[in-house]
Amino acid sequence: MAQLPNHLDLHLIRILYLLLSEKNVSRVALKLNQPQPSISASLRKLRELTGDQLLVRGGRGMVPTPHGETLLKPAKRILDETELLFERKVPFVAQQESKTFHIAAPDSLHVQFLPSVVERLRRESPKSRIVIHGLGAEVDYVRHLSDGDLDLVIANWDEPPQHLHLSKLFEDPIVCAMRADSPYAKRTGTDDMTLEDYLSLPHVAPSQLLSGYHGVIDAHLERQHLRRNVVVESAYFGLMPHMLTQSDMVLTTGKQYLSFYEKSLQLKTFSIPIKFPPLRFYQLWHERVHHSPEHRWLREQIAQAAKSLMSK
Repeated sequence: MAQLPNHLDLHLIRILYLLLSEKNVSRVALKLNQPQPSISASLRKLRELTGDQLLVRGGRGMVPTPHGETLLKPAKRILDETELLFERKVPFVAQQESKTFHIAAPDSLHVQFLPSVVERLRRESPKSRIVIHGLGAEVDYVRHLSDGDLDLVIANWDEPPQHLHLSKLFEDPIVCAMRADSPYAKRTGTDDMTLEDYLSLPHVAPSQLLSGYHGVIDAHLERQHLRRNVVVESAYFGLMPHMLTQSDMVLTTGKQYLSFYEKSLQLKTFSIPIKFPPLRFYQLWHERVHHSPEHRWLREQIAQAAKSLMSK
């Protein structure tokens, strides 16, 4: 291995980390707003310093060498610890600051929650910008939180990653709903439903957000050795209440979420003959921003929005 210089450029370590993460010189150049030849030159320098190719061409682009893979975590650790050295400790003055906050959230949230969050952030920090991201199975949100591409994830997974920080926001009891003039709703005089009916009725359900995980409803049923009759899976949760108006399907979700649509779409809500735990929504964030003044402020605004919504 080549001898290390006395002063190793921190920027070179950042390039090393991004190259090993992105596996693409062009994307790293774009991310750092540098010309591609400059990143290629840095890669050559890194190869000289480590005595290893680090990245080589594979069947579908660049792939790390075994030695390159071992450098990914140490490089990330150095960057995180260096950032802590120079972390700003002055208070975050929301009215004067101009920040961009990246928040990922499902569209199964209470319909008024994200609008309340946006209203509060716009009022308290009018110069700041808000980017709301969707949740999908194809995106690694843990990595995005770690890399700083996301500030927060709002979710209701049964088992969130243990190494992330978590703060509870609100709970929503689980009920089911269908079109008020559907044959079953017209036949049933009460708001209750039998277990046999619940499992056999046609259900619309959200597509899985995480690989191998089908959501809190089906996960709970599976633990009870039960299975409902899901006939439609949709990635568009916000459209599901509208799907009920033109079908005989049942939607199982939070009571507060459905209450927004119950009157306008003429839906009928039923108690479920299974004891579901309520949907528990929380915000998740990475250790890298745990002590950041602006991030603490962001978390507090979201918590206050949730508290205000639940008090109505």
